[in-house]
Amino acid sequence: MNTDLGTFTVRALDPSPTSRSGSSGSGSMSDAELVHSWVTHPKASFWLMGDARLQDVEREYMAIAATPHHDAFIGLHNGEPAFLMERYDPAEVELKGLYEAEPGDIGMHFLVAPTDTPLHGFTLAVITTVLETLFADPSVRRVVVEPDVRNTAVHALNKAVGFEVLREITKPEKTALLSACTREQFHAARAGEAR
Repeated sequence: MNTDLGTFTVRALDPSPTSRSGSSGSGSMSDAELVHSWVTHPKASFWLMGDARLQDVEREYMAIAATPHHDAFIGLHNGEPAFLMERYDPAEVELKGLYEAEPGDIGMHFLVAPTDTPLHGFTLAVITTVLETLFADPSVRRVVVEPDVRNTAVHALNKAVGFEVLREITKPEKTALLSACTREQFHAARAGEAR
């Protein structure tokens, strides 16, 4: 996706300890090392991995790579790693048994890398890129998310791109605000943003 802020793309996350991201900004860090630095940062408290060791992150993302129901991606801004994106089948993981899944549902998580030089509108551009990536699959009809009820910044961001709150749900690790965004809701929000 090209925006006033630059180009946003995604690529598959390689969780193996020997992989190297190959970008100049992250030096010779593996994807797991990069993600570890993001998820353990205080700004990522809702990711619930603040105390994770590098081995924990490697193990988590190796497990994600091994399941057919969950995928992880590194998001790039102008070619540099800038965010984490996960896509999952909510009928099989994360929300299994907690809501009535509909055909074409896909679950999503995203995390913007911490920075000392924030750009206005950057996180909105990231979530827009994430949704465009998910809706690029014609089988996806609705994106479902389950952010922590206390994560008011993400609730506002979700609303800005078309998510509608369905209800609160209780998960083992948190009380979440189950929300969904159809392709039509996303396009309507984007059209309103362009005005």
